[in-house]
Amino acid sequence: MTESTNSQAFIETLEQLEELLDNCDTDIDYDTVSDILTIEFEDRSKIIINYQSANGQLWLAARSGGFHYNYDADTGSWKNDRNGGDFFDQLSALATEHAGEDVVLKPA
Repeated sequence: MTESTNSQAFIETLEQLEELLDNCDTDIDYDTVSDILTIEFEDRSKIIINYQSANGQLWLAARSGGFHYNYDADTGSWKNDRNGGDFFDQLSALATEHAGEDVVLKPA
């Protein structure tokens, strides 16, 4: 997998996330600066998502820990480098934990 493919996949993922957050019924704020997406919840907790070009990974930081995802071009998705979990599924679970209510952040 090339760096440019991973980088482009990350940019597309950010765009998807911004659209999902804009359409989310839960009170969630977000800000994107220099390709770093910060999601802030009502209790002021945060989830931070960024791209690490040195290893071509999407990184997610939440109060429960840090997670790294590799891009799988065959499925067009980001997979957790430890357990193979889908990025959007895991993000939804973490957002639900932070928000204290069901949050689904997954493209249709």
